[in-house]
Amino acid sequence: MEQYTTTSKFKSNTQSVITIGTFDGVHIGHRTIVERLVATAKEEGLVSVLLTFFPHPRMVLQKNSDIKLINTLAEKKQRLEDIGLDYFVVEPFTYEFSRLSALEYVRDILVDQLKAKKIIIGYDHRFGRNRNANIQDLKKYGKEYGFEVEEISAQQLGEVAVSSTKIRTALAKGDISTANKYLGYAFTLTGTVIKGKALGRTISYPTANIQVAETYKLIPRKGVYIVQAQINNTLTFGITSIGTNPTVGGTSKTIETFFLDTQTDLYGMSLQLHFLKHIREEATFKNLETLKKAIQKDEAFARDYIQSLA
Repeated sequence: MEQYTTTSKFKSNTQSVITIGTFDGVHIGHRTIVERLVATAKEEGLVSVLLTFFPHPRMVLQKNSDIKLINTLAEKKQRLEDIGLDYFVVEPFTYEFSRLSALEYVRDILVDQLKAKKIIIGYDHRFGRNRNANIQDLKKYGKEYGFEVEEISAQQLGEVAVSSTKIRTALAKGDISTANKYLGYAFTLTGTVIKGKALGRTISYPTANIQVAETYKLIPRKGVYIVQAQINNTLTFGITSIGTNPTVGGTSKTIETFFLDTQTDLYGMSLQLHFLKHIREEATFKNLETLKKAIQKDEAFARDYIQSLA
């Protein structure tokens, strides 16, 4: 799969079948649409193109928006590549871009730059300045510019919308099981291991402090989770704590992971944490010894759970 950071750089000698949207999470509802896109492209001898926008339009047009996204762009790319998409095109969303008329958007972006031969889009899709054009307008442009429009039904789109809402709600509650059910894979956090306060070492539970660079990334509710990661090409399980370390008077939110059965130096390493299960809520303990006993219980729970996966 090839990625382009703007439609103006897109290059293909073949006409395309396109879908457009945020596709945050690339969850099971999204997969249905993208799989349809990929299959249609193969059937009709076209290339499959997914056009998305970044930053999220709400981040640009609603200055007070606090929207958090399920995927970073890199995570989204990884999921789309797994489905078999040919081209992932990310158009920078700016106020100026939002002022394009419907005609300019269709003619200049979809037809001239992305070489649209077919567009697969939702029945309620709106586009152009102030989102004043709808799918009927798109079909009229299709007759004028020589592309077909395939309409995604209300039922299909409803499933997509419900899934997105349920995933965000579940993650806000720490309900990893429900989030993963709708994602169709384990929710992922990607970050770099940085130096922390090394308090875990004092109680024989050294942790990797994961820093997520993207401030727009949705972080699950504070608590303790079972996770999985690839470390030096080895599948490794761990226990991740998201919180402020209240037992030692912490105030800043951290993401700290104790990896089971590995002593590898992780500083500076980029890791993907795949969240498997919620263990418990964050808690304040009266001292470090009590905290250590709680972590020992977490470890026992985690090892039993991991054994059940075998």
